[in-house]
Amino acid sequence: MLSTGHLVRKRTALCMGVFALLFAALIARLFHLQIVRAGELQTRAQTQWTSESVVSPRRGAIVDRNGELLAVSATAYTASASPRQVEQPEAFARILSPVLDLTEEQILKKISDRSKGGVVLKRQISREIAQELKTLLAEHRAASSKALSGLYLEEESKRFYPMGEFAEQLLGLTTIDGVGQSGLEASLNKYLSGKAGLVLDEIDGKGRALPYSASEYVPAGAGAQAELTIDYVIQSFAEQAAREAMEVNSAKGVRVLVMNPKTGEILAMCTKPDYDPNNPPRSDVDALTDLMRNRCVTDAYEPGSTFKILTAAAALDAGVTNPGEGFYCSGKVTVDGSTIHCWGRPHGAQSMAKALCNSCNPVFVELGLRLGTDRLYDYLEAFGLGKATGVDISGEAGGILIARERLKRVDLARVGFGQSVAVTPIQLLSAACSVVNGGNLMRPYVVKRIVAESGEVLLENAPEVRAHPIREETSKTMRGLLEKVVEEGGGHNAYIEGYRIGGKTGTAQVYVDGVVSSSTHIGSFIGFAPIDEAQVAVMVIVDEAHVPSDFGSITAAPFARDILEKTLSYLGCPKNEAQSGPQNLVEIPDATGMKVAEAVSLLKKTKLKCLLSGAGAEVIRQFPLPGAQVAEGSVVMLYAEGVVSPSEQATVEVPDVSGLSVAEAGRIAGSCGLTLRVDGSGVAVYQNPPAGALVYAATTLTVTFQTPGTS
Repeated sequence: MLSTGHLVRKRTALCMGVFALLFAALIARLFHLQIVRAGELQTRAQTQWTSESVVSPRRGAIVDRNGELLAVSATAYTASASPRQVEQPEAFARILSPVLDLTEEQILKKISDRSKGGVVLKRQISREIAQELKTLLAEHRAASSKALSGLYLEEESKRFYPMGEFAEQLLGLTTIDGVGQSGLEASLNKYLSGKAGLVLDEIDGKGRALPYSASEYVPAGAGAQAELTIDYVIQSFAEQAAREAMEVNSAKGVRVLVMNPKTGEILAMCTKPDYDPNNPPRSDVDALTDLMRNRCVTDAYEPGSTFKILTAAAALDAGVTNPGEGFYCSGKVTVDGSTIHCWGRPHGAQSMAKALCNSCNPVFVELGLRLGTDRLYDYLEAFGLGKATGVDISGEAGGILIARERLKRVDLARVGFGQSVAVTPIQLLSAACSVVNGGNLMRPYVVKRIVAESGEVLLENAPEVRAHPIREETSKTMRGLLEKVVEEGGGHNAYIEGYRIGGKTGTAQVYVDGVVSSSTHIGSFIGFAPIDEAQVAVMVIVDEAHVPSDFGSITAAPFARDILEKTLSYLGCPKNEAQSGPQNLVEIPDATGMKVAEAVSLLKKTKLKCLLSGAGAEVIRQFPLPGAQVAEGSVVMLYAEGVVSPSEQATVEVPDVSGLSVAEAGRIAGSCGLTLRVDGSGVAVYQNPPAGALVYAATTLTVTFQTPGTS
């Protein structure tokens, strides 16, 4: 039996042991909290007694070469709420619903989570709505009402594009958070975005700032300013011409590029259709993604006859031809069993220079074959084809050249006149500029420099020669030949009195479901001025025009002329009043409101040609507009509507379609307002009515086609 003293000592030891264990557990717990979890708990504590607010930096502006604002950050507001401070949720939601254009249910859902210190009700609020909220807050505070307790307004930035629908694909967009999403906004985001600032405040349990607390402020750093080579005046000319070309031609799309041939500076770039960057269709992601594509740099296409600028330059530079060499065009040429047709009736005997004016396919087939695969490809690669130009615009494609080892002879023949090769507009215009600027392939660029708020230049671009594809003598020869194309050939719709203009038209084929379409084409024109010392190069591309004649000389050249004339005047290029054009100039009369027959007769008397769109009785509009000065023989588009009586029908001259394919004959007949009736297949061997006959518009032209070699 244990003694009382021994029992007391045993119990005392047991208690001490228990206390020792408890003390050890306490020490371990304190160690865990103060040492192991110190950082985590300190962070949690700070989030409970401090409020951290990000100070958004002012995004850098984008300006043109003259300092005109193209993109700038404007003040907007964010309406937010602290759920812990909202005392009357139903009244809060009811008052704010009509102002913020949110349903009461949406607002109640946002403020119901009281575990959050703050929630965003709506961002990018206009100054007007923000002022309305401020007035409501003042009224409720004056009335000691707590219905809007917990409501806050904070300033933020909203990207604004002062010019509206203006070079949108080039400039791009930002997200609602002010981060570059596309275009230059995305590619220059690291320069434009700036550095965010910070505000730290001590708060109570309901998220209210403590009256005598300390606060910390870290200022935001503004973004840098991007200065472009774009000239907003020339861009305005391009935008207007593109819109008109889109409307007049009922086109699927239009692309316009304006460049300084000597430096590679891009002066204007636009793509239609477009969108309002201040109110983009963000709800339709697919539509917005498509509209944001800068098709001047991302989309490759078969260029057609504008490519002949490069073939002609290569052939002259290599010495395989000369401007005076004689050729003969029978309307077609056969290469390895494949027949390649000229675009219209046979041109007969002609010089190489005249073949360029006539855009004769068989002659350029011959030039391509004379050069041969290796020599032609050496030139094309020197012109920068088959690879990206290095332009400082994101998403650039490199175009397509068939690999040399896989290029067949018939492919080589087609490459000579712009088929079986794909280029981007920026690629082709850069190459064409090297043909007229003395033989220097310049790297195109659009960002002139980027300047920090402090004035430090962070990035600066300068003219850069990438290659010398042709000799200066060849360039001089080509300038003369391209001037003749405008004076005497297919580019005459781009002629401007007093200026020496050079250029080339093109009508390229379009693939629909992998097959060449016979009804839709891409019309284009590349022009330079003044051709002896070119200061401006213009490319206009009209995609899939829905007009009777979709040749580039009709759909694109007049609009390039408009841009060239305005730009030359703006740049202060003096006219040579003593220069007498090879063609007499005439003023386009006003045919709107006339009967079609009267309008056709008036244009013939004025020594102008016309194309009819529509089978109506009355001319509702025309292009070019009345009063414009154009060369004799230029084409005027007449758009007609209304019911036609037999006495009001216009007469047209039946064209000669002999030797043409069904598709080519259809295009020629359609351009004259005639309906084609096809008999057989192959090439045209007989037609009724005969060529040269005068018939009423909409008359049926019956053409017999026959496969070559059959009877």
